[in-house]
This record gives sequence, structure tokens and C-alpha cells, in this order.
Amino acid sequence: MSKSMYYSQEETNLSVAWARAFSVVSAKYGRELSPFMVSITGFHSGIVFEEKDLRYALDTSLEESGHQSIETVANTIFPESLWRRSGCDRTKLFEQYIENLSDYVAMAPEKNRCGLYFARLIAFDLDPTTGDRLPHMPVNLAPNKGNQLEFIIRKWQDGLRRRGMFQACVFDPIRDHTGGAQQPFPCLQHLSLVLDESSGTLCLNAFYATQQLFVKAYGNWLGLARLGAFLAHEMGLRFERLTCFAGIEKMDQRPRSGTQLRRLKDVACSIVDVADTEEATSPAEVTEG
Repeated sequence: MSKSMYYSQEETNLSVAWARAFSVVSAKYGRELSPFMVSITGFHSGIVFEEKDLRYALDTSLEESGHQSIETVANTIFPESLWRRSGCDRTKLFEQYIENLSDYVAMAPEKNRCGLYFARLIAFDLDPTTGDRLPHMPVNLAPNKGNQLEFIIRKWQDGLRRRGMFQACVFDPIRDHTGGAQQPFPCLQHLSLVLDESSGTLCLNAFYATQQLFVKAYGNWLGLARLGAFLAHEMGLRFERLTCFAGIEKMDQRPRSGTQLRRLKDVACSIVDVADTEEATSPAEVTEG
């Protein structure tokens, strides 16, 4: 059994956040991080800061290992390209996504057979493979036809300001407590939003039962960052922070060796070293006494 260790880190760059966690786990192969928390605060106009060298190195290693790209994973949480094609009209975004949901599932049927995260957020009551309403979901039970994001946005626009009210669920015990072999979906269980009208900010919290650091984490965080930026845009707020919690952060399905893996380790270590150096040499805060 792998030893686990508690991990908590705040970063201003998504790539640095991933690289630091990856370097910690790689220092002792097979170690799990549990519990795990990463908080990312580096955003410019809603776009999260990244390092292109790290992202390229990880994507190359993922491809060599037969895994989905960072962009593909991110799109399961928020379809950025579809959002742009819809002219940043959320009604069109939701309609087009639901209309094509079965096609998205068919792109990777083994991985998507139980659904997609964005689908659970905007069409919780639908069967992702057929588009039909699920039999255990009574008609009109879920507000906004199961679109949790639309419910949140409208409640904020209508003036609801009660903290702790804004939550969205992914896990459904009827569908997901199936017994038998462990299902790969959904690892993301729940989202919560912290909205501050006085500062005009939105913070997004994501809760995972488990998360695969090498295979999924970077794409997950990128998709969540885009989802947070979308919600902030629709609610007239500024996206300020993404925090991801995981009960267990796993290093599953990572290759044990290979040129691309060595390259990824080198780039990750370099990025962390640069980040630490910049932090150490930044001007200290001076207070008058």
C-alpha cells in the first residue's frame, strides 16, 4: 500500500501548481497525496496563467502514454471552444451542448459512457447517451430543467446574496452507487461558489473523491478555471480563486520511464525552481514603524 502525505499549496500559476505537486510525488514513486488541496489565484481577465513549456511537455507525455490531451480533459468540464462559437451567449451554449451531447459521448464511449461533467452541471436529469430524461428524475423536479449553472446565475441576477447557497452537484447516488468494479466517473463530486458582492469577486471550490495527477489534474484545473471565468462573466463578477480539494491525489497510469517522462520531470523541476527563486527575491513588504 502506498504511503500518503498531506499536501496543501497556493500558487499564482496553474503550471507551477501542477509541476510542484508532480515533483513532490515523483520524488518517491507511488506516493499518494492525501488529503490534497491546491489553490490558484493567478488570473488575468479570467484567463489563468500557464507556462507553455510545461503544458507542451505534459501533453507530449500524455500522448505517448495513450491518454487524453489536456484540452480534451478540460472540455469535459467546460467546452471553451463551443462557448466562443456561440458568441458568448450562454443560452446558445447550453442548447448546442445538449443537442450534441450523445455525439460528445461517442467520441470516447468507454470513458464517457456514464456522462460528462459539464452535462451533469447543465442537464443533470438527462441520459447522456440518448438525451432522454432519466426515469428516476420526476418531470420538473429539478429547477431550470436540471441546469444547475443557469439556476445559480439567475438566482444571483435576481438578487439572492446568501453565502453558501450557490452549489452544484455532479455525483448522483442512483446512477453512481452501482457496486461492482470501480467506476472512473465521476471523480469530481461537487462544486461550491463563494461570491462577494462588496469586492465583486467569485471563488470556485471543487471537491474530488480521487484525482489522477498525471492523467487528469492539469486538464481538470484548466477546465475548472474556465468554468469559473464563465460564471463570473455571466454574473458580472471577477474570477479570483480556484481551489481544488481531493481526498486522494493519485499518481496512476504514469509511465515509469521514457524520454518524454524525463523531459517532463526536467521541465517541472525547472519551473518550480524559477517560481521559488522569484518568490525569494521579490521585494519584502515594508511597514512604517
